Amino acid sequence: MKAVVQERFGQPDVLRLAEIDRPEIGPGEVLVRVRAAALNPYDWHMLRGDPKIVRLIPGAVGLTRPRNPVAGLDAAGVVEAVGADVTELQAGDEVLGFCPGALAEYASAGADALVRKPASLTFEQAATLPIAATTALRGVKEVGQVREGNRVLIIGAAGGVGHFAVQVAAALGAEVTGVCGPGGTALVRSLGAARVIDYTASDFTRELARYDVIFDNVGNRPLRLVRRALTPAGTLVLNGGGSPGEVIGPIAPMLGAAAINGLVRQHLRFLPTRQDRKELTALAGLVDDGKLTPVIDRTYSLADTADALRYVEAGHVHGKVVIAVA
Repeated sequence: MKAVVQERFGQPDVLRLAEIDRPEIGPGEVLVRVRAAALNPYDWHMLRGDPKIVRLIPGAVGLTRPRNPVAGLDAAGVVEAVGADVTELQAGDEVLGFCPGALAEYASAGADALVRKPASLTFEQAATLPIAATTALRGVKEVGQVREGNRVLIIGAAGGVGHFAVQVAAALGAEVTGVCGPGGTALVRSLGAARVIDYTASDFTRELARYDVIFDNVGNRPLRLVRRALTPAGTLVLNGGGSPGEVIGPIAPMLGAAAINGLVRQHLRFLPTRQDRKELTALAGLVDDGKLTPVIDRTYSLADTADALRYVEAGHVHGKVVIAVA
């Protein structure tokens, strides 16, 4: 099968398209014929092996070279085969979920990491959901505890996580304000934001408006400034910050928040990382109810994955970047 292979950490140029064997599946696993995969900042962190501190975690990234030589995680496709003990899925089912090695014609995944694809979505749209949409749902509903009538500010509202977060918060009945660049304002407004702030023209930290919840997907402002825009007992959800090559990268603002969290009335919350099938099921329900629609910025071929990663890393994606595999 064709796959995007990475044998060392580095720039997108280290990726190559190669012919390799199909993955084997064991009990509780599923072989997926990948139709589309989606890219995330996660992928360029894995590409570069940063933040470097993560390399020290056994079984995470790999110490001196990638633990998984086939890149990618988000996928949508068709079940090719199921292992022993798999009862909820069968060959021919259209699925989406977390598939390590998603940038290939076939990938294996745990059956508990997959759900059936909503019929209304294309494979390309479905592939956008796993990392970004579950992160948005978790940040808005679980960590931010957004309720009807809350005033919610979403920073990075036109991005992969942000454009889903706008829709989730609006579906919960919140009054949503999105922060994005000038090219994303119309998109964010169309997704349900009551107000959109163009960060090149206005600074939300200098306004009088105060928000019950701020969901920060960028992390490029000091905490003291972002906290100005929170209500006295508001919640700041942190999901972002850092850049490739840093030693601790996105962990830095989280450590800063932890240091002051118990000293202020405001709640500074970290966004836990996990792969949750229940969240995927909840997202499929939102799609079926017409409350969640993936936005695709660009689609690339498997052979052009390196170019796609360069585009994602530039940080100006509106919605998601997708790799069409088959």
